[in-house]
Amino acid sequence: MKRLVLVGGGHAHLFVLESLARLARRDIDVTVVSPGCWQYYSGMMPGWMAGHYSQEDIRIDLRRLADRAGARFVQASMVGMDAGARRVQLSDGSRLRYDRLSLDIGSETRRDRLDASGRKLLTVKPLEVFQRRWADVMRDAVTRGDYRLVVIGGGAAGVELALSANRALRKACPKASVRLVTGADGFLRDHSPSVRRRAIQALKKAGVEQIAERAAGAEDGVTLASGEFLGADAVLAATGASAPAMLKTSGLRLDAMGFVSVDPFHRSLSHPEVFAAGDVCSRDDPHFRRSGVHAVHAGPVLAENLLAAIDGRPMKAYRPRKTTLYLLACGDRYAIASWGRFSIEGHWVWKWKDRIDRRFVARFSPGAAAEPADEGSPHKRL
Repeated sequence: MKRLVLVGGGHAHLFVLESLARLARRDIDVTVVSPGCWQYYSGMMPGWMAGHYSQEDIRIDLRRLADRAGARFVQASMVGMDAGARRVQLSDGSRLRYDRLSLDIGSETRRDRLDASGRKLLTVKPLEVFQRRWADVMRDAVTRGDYRLVVIGGGAAGVELALSANRALRKACPKASVRLVTGADGFLRDHSPSVRRRAIQALKKAGVEQIAERAAGAEDGVTLASGEFLGADAVLAATGASAPAMLKTSGLRLDAMGFVSVDPFHRSLSHPEVFAAGDVCSRDDPHFRRSGVHAVHAGPVLAENLLAAIDGRPMKAYRPRKTTLYLLACGDRYAIASWGRFSIEGHWVWKWKDRIDRRFVARFSPGAAAEPADEGSPHKRL
């Protein structure tokens, strides 16, 4: 039997497990490795923060999904890898050998000089840890009577998190304040001017101050490039992706930032028996960006290519779309749609986003149909 090891429970691997469950292949020994049995769907995390969803609404049971696929589930993290020996080292001390390996372990949050904030610093990833720490923030805010949150990040995630956090905190304690530090020139730089205008208006309406400066961590908050100090009870970093450090010794070919370099089949450029998808990989393609959008769209292709590689069949290239739809949650049941140079906003956009997100989670929940009509949520995740 061929040994297929899936490390990580990211969006793309959900499609791989779905495909394995549908095909019921008994000639493949499949192992799924994940640090937790839940996959928290990032597209709904801002809505959960804002109080629109319960924890059960936003998570997928990886263990059950693995069971349906006939796979063995190992609750552990990959802490090392020897690509030459086709072996991965796990946090529980065990080692797994593989014939084919797929990595969908996501990325870490780039801290961007914020470590000095110490225990006040919250990073968006991993999501399972973030959701626990956010619950602590909310309990702390209620007991204080006021609360100061600083969000660092000029991308869509920073905007969504700032607006969602603002709604939750001010509902819990009206004196709470939220500031969004977006950097000098990085505010929603991958979106059109109309999207930026709509987002700025949403922040102003919510009372979230936007600060267009760089920031560095400090013991009780952050210090801006201008020298101004912003006191904070918590600092939330949404500063983009950083590659997992353990990849440096994996033997795999990495890009300049430390992410796994893959070809259009999402196969390692140095080790063809290794595949990677989601935030952990990079491609030499101007249309490929590190976002949940591509992880979702690449998922069915990855599933097909892993089985094709095992069977010795031709593989299929994943070709990123030139224009991608993003739906940005604005705290209240309101959202902004971004599509290239086009944008629109409203409560109906939120309802549209909500339907897409709920359908995505339901697809991979027990009792879901084997082959839904669409490829899941097409919009941005954290």
